[in-house]
Amino acid sequence: MSGILRRSSDLCRGLFVLIVIATRLFLSPPVFAAVPSDIESNLSITIGGAEKQVSLAEAMAALNIPAVSIAHIDQDRIAFARAYGDGVTPDTLFQAASLSKFVAAVGAMRLVDQKRLSLDTDVNAALTSWKVPTDSFDKDLPATLRGLLRMTGGIGVPGFIGYEFGVPLPTLTQILNGAPPANSPPITVIAVPGSAYHYSGGGYEIIEALIVDTLHAPVPEAMDAPAEMAHSTFAQPLPPELAGDAARGHYGDGKELPGGFRVCPEHAAAGLWSTPSDLGNLLLLVGRAWRGESRLFLARRRAGRGKPRKMAVLMGSERPSATLPAPWSS
Repeated sequence: MSGILRRSSDLCRGLFVLIVIATRLFLSPPVFAAVPSDIESNLSITIGGAEKQVSLAEAMAALNIPAVSIAHIDQDRIAFARAYGDGVTPDTLFQAASLSKFVAAVGAMRLVDQKRLSLDTDVNAALTSWKVPTDSFDKDLPATLRGLLRMTGGIGVPGFIGYEFGVPLPTLTQILNGAPPANSPPITVIAVPGSAYHYSGGGYEIIEALIVDTLHAPVPEAMDAPAEMAHSTFAQPLPPELAGDAARGHYGDGKELPGGFRVCPEHAAAGLWSTPSDLGNLLLLVGRAWRGESRLFLARRRAGRGKPRKMAVLMGSERPSATLPAPWSS
């Protein structure tokens, strides 16, 4: 098995590495049993244009990465979880950055399964607190939830840089409008929906608005995690009782971010705090659903004889609890 260690320039993450390694998640037959030593040595990194084989500890030192957290999925289970660096454990929270989109997408599809949202109608029909501004690009083909999820909805604003701890934070409407104190531009249609792929954190903020308007609750409440993601939260900023269990963000030179981390009120696009084990558990639910073993999580739909299956992802616990708010509960 090979290991990959990389630095992140995403200011919402600072500098750390959160890794979920999945082998044989779906259909592959057993080949070998991975052990922690497999990712603790013989890593390939590039420094100054030269590739080197180093240990994990050497790579972390060379790249100024103070903390690494890893979970390894093997044969429908988390085979092991390890954390490396001072003061971190497998339960230490990391900012999941754009992995937030995956979790938000699953939550949105749960609402589709409940017939509370539609994949293929104009999102403005469901939005009540804000509307996607219309222009010549979408006069004939409006933005849809399917397009937003696939990033083919023609929506701009690739990403968000977050905010220093303690500064005023924008509301969701201010983020969508690019109005102060938001530090990002307005979220608008920049291309004909369906015409091309455009990476768009802005599109996922529209998805957040759909979830909020449908459930009449902010995402940190509406998207409360299922039982398999007990350490995860969309709370922004992170509450004091959890901040002590969170990894501190760092710049590329190893200097800690002011306040310890960036605050990302763009919940669906970048606001998740999580652990590799929690994200691994979510992947396991996807794998079980693909095999037809997780009725609550995912409905399989065939595209036609001889064609690949299409899946509609539904976020839900395999151990449903009445305490889990929608859309997680069934």
